[in-house]
Amino acid sequence: MKTIYLCGGINGMDDSECRGWRNLVKSDLGGDFLFLDPMRRDYRGHEYGNEEDIITGDIADIDSSDIVLVNAQRPSWGTAMELFYAFRAGKTVISICSATSPSPWLVGHSTYHVSCFEAAIDLCRKHVIGWRHDQMPSMRRG
Repeated sequence: MKTIYLCGGINGMDDSECRGWRNLVKSDLGGDFLFLDPMRRDYRGHEYGNEEDIITGDIADIDSSDIVLVNAQRPSWGTAMELFYAFRAGKTVISICSATSPSPWLVGHSTYHVSCFEAAIDLCRKHVIGWRHDQMPSMRRG
């Protein structure tokens, strides 16, 4: 079974912003994937002094994942760093951003870039399960 790391902003966000989209993805794809959710290590309000734990935990999760699903709807330093790390590590990176002109850095460091969660979930369902990274169809933008 493939593992998805749920990458997206946490710092400075409330529970609904942090958990809402993650719960939606888990609900929609739960039978087909395992999930690594950084919210299980919720350091909100206690980030300072715990930087090493946060970073090493997130990197370990990315290293253990097959797919990094990136919620890039709202800019976040941590999300950007995780996206860059995951792409450079050769992970399948699916980014989601509805902006009309997303950053070239976001698109360029995504294996697949889509504009909505439904498309990302559909991509996981149709193309990721059982496909090798080098066999996946081209779908840089959606």
